[in-house]
Amino acid sequence: MSVKIVAFCCNWCSYAGADLAGTSRLNYPAQVKIIRVPCSCRVDVQFILRAFVRGADGVIVCGCHLGDCHYSTGNYHAEGRLTQLFSLLDFMGFERERVHLEWISAAEGAKFAATMDAFVTQVSALGKNERYRNMYTKAGAQNE
Repeated sequence: MSVKIVAFCCNWCSYAGADLAGTSRLNYPAQVKIIRVPCSCRVDVQFILRAFVRGADGVIVCGCHLGDCHYSTGNYHAEGRLTQLFSLLDFMGFERERVHLEWISAAEGAKFAATMDAFVTQVSALGKNERYRNMYTKAGAQNE
């Protein structure tokens, strides 16, 4: 069973880490679809929920290490946003293991590949994300 993973990667660190993984010929699962964002703090909770409605089985947000953000405190804002999202997912009865936050620098191509491998394995163990998609199919179709 192949799961779909959406990875929101900050332009300055984690996207560059993904690029380093590719140029270093490090393999990571093809199910990971990367969306480049200026900073991890630009990833709104609605983007993550929308990814699930659109068929994602897992979402990972990757940014600069804490204290190394190119926008000073952006990654702290991302961490706060994801903490709120985890509370929302708990309230909804949705597996929080389908969402992950990771700090990956531009020099950590191997860490990027290993993190994606581990996350795909974790989400694969949970199976396809039918529950969330089924709960919001009508609402998603109306907002298209």
